[in-house]
Amino acid sequence: MFSLKSALAKPFAKHVSKSIKKWANNPVETQEKVFHEIIGKATSTQFGKDHDFIGIHSHADFVKRVPVRDYEDLKPYIERVVAGETDILWLGKPLYFAKTSGTTSGAKYIPITKESMPTHVEAARNAILMYIAETGNSKFVAGKMIFLQGSPILEKKNGIQLGRLSGIVAHYVPKYLQKNRMPSWETNCIEDWETKVNAIVEETLSENMTVISGIPSWVQMYFEKIQEKTGKKVGDVFKNFNLFIFGGVNYEPYRAKFESLIGRKVDSIELFPASEGFFAFQDKQDAKGMLLQLNSGIFYEFIKADEFFTENPKRLTIKDVELGVNYVLIVSTNAGLWAYNVGDTVEFTSLKPYRVIVSGRIKHFISAFGEHVIGKEVEQALQEAVKNSKVQVTEFTVAPQINPEKGLPYHEWFIEFESEPSDFEAFSKKIDASLQKQNSYYFDLINGKVLQPLKITQIKKNGFQEYMKSIGKLGGQNKIARLSNDRNIANVFEAQNLIK
Repeated sequence: MFSLKSALAKPFAKHVSKSIKKWANNPVETQEKVFHEIIGKATSTQFGKDHDFIGIHSHADFVKRVPVRDYEDLKPYIERVVAGETDILWLGKPLYFAKTSGTTSGAKYIPITKESMPTHVEAARNAILMYIAETGNSKFVAGKMIFLQGSPILEKKNGIQLGRLSGIVAHYVPKYLQKNRMPSWETNCIEDWETKVNAIVEETLSENMTVISGIPSWVQMYFEKIQEKTGKKVGDVFKNFNLFIFGGVNYEPYRAKFESLIGRKVDSIELFPASEGFFAFQDKQDAKGMLLQLNSGIFYEFIKADEFFTENPKRLTIKDVELGVNYVLIVSTNAGLWAYNVGDTVEFTSLKPYRVIVSGRIKHFISAFGEHVIGKEVEQALQEAVKNSKVQVTEFTVAPQINPEKGLPYHEWFIEFESEPSDFEAFSKKIDASLQKQNSYYFDLINGKVLQPLKITQIKKNGFQEYMKSIGKLGGQNKIARLSNDRNIANVFEAQNLIK
């Protein structure tokens, strides 16, 4: 069936693809331009005056005047913006605050300005257009698209609207997609996640769903409910569903489970959105990593993760980075964040153009014994263990066991299986061998008999959902920490009897 929308999408995609390649092929100049633009615009702000922006002519000048800060360090300025003051971090007042639930600082209010808001919308749009330009597939544009997201209902604080980022973005769906978009506005406004997912299932079952988007763990919940309701694979219910768009977590640990739920393989596009900015998206189906958005009003700095907690770690720009190194991501933006530690760590997979994978969180690691194991390492270890097997993992997290009842300390892996390994010992050994191969510190600790190999503790079916519900973080943009340096999550599993 001919669709004008699908036909028009192809030339538009080619045009956008050309303009993206133009700046991607001139990365250093593009970042220099962004740097001078945002510094120039913020010179007369309170932050700009306090940090002598008028005297900043180079990255070296910026490093001397503006220290790296996290939310807590920037909070005195943000509190003034929240109180309604103007020209504090950026000119005027923000359009919105993206409200996030910080683990250490309570609610965080991340400003979104009239300059930064379009970059969030354009990057999501461009990810789809780059896919069309590469594959020639635009049929899905005529079908229904679902975006599993937070409620679009916004509150007001001193005249500034605030809500979840995904809820704010819901107000910016282009007119030409409004008719295609699911769920209905009313359903999207439901706050309780389980009620919302059930309503989405009812609304979408009879629709021609072609694109499904969201954080994998919550899309999985939607897929499972469809399967429960119909007794069919998702791909049989939605015969034209061929594109899954996701962000927030690594898809690989979920891939086998998803393909089982769908009943076939579908193309996927990975995104790297955050309240602080839309940092990257997958621009090619066959390339590892996501294209770093160098032309979106964000100036990037990178600090080697293993130097981050030293006295004066070196702050690198895009021209200084190397492949395969774990970097802490630092951003300065046209929303008024300056040398801001987002908390994510990235690794470059390509320098022509610059592509990254998210390797973890700088605060999410296990180093109870000096091993500094990171998110990317545990995800890769699990991925290698399930490869070419019938094992399917629903969710997992890792914690140190420092004081076991007997024997040496170890890493405890809490795993919820959809399909269990037939031989747990062999499965554990595979994970442990991969971890030792990736992390020399961990290898030395095992071989030096400081640690014993990891142990797996099984979590009951839907145990992770119950855990997230118990801490008030079920659904939306919330995700489980892959690993932690304490036993806070482990203690909740035990207290709530979620261990199988």
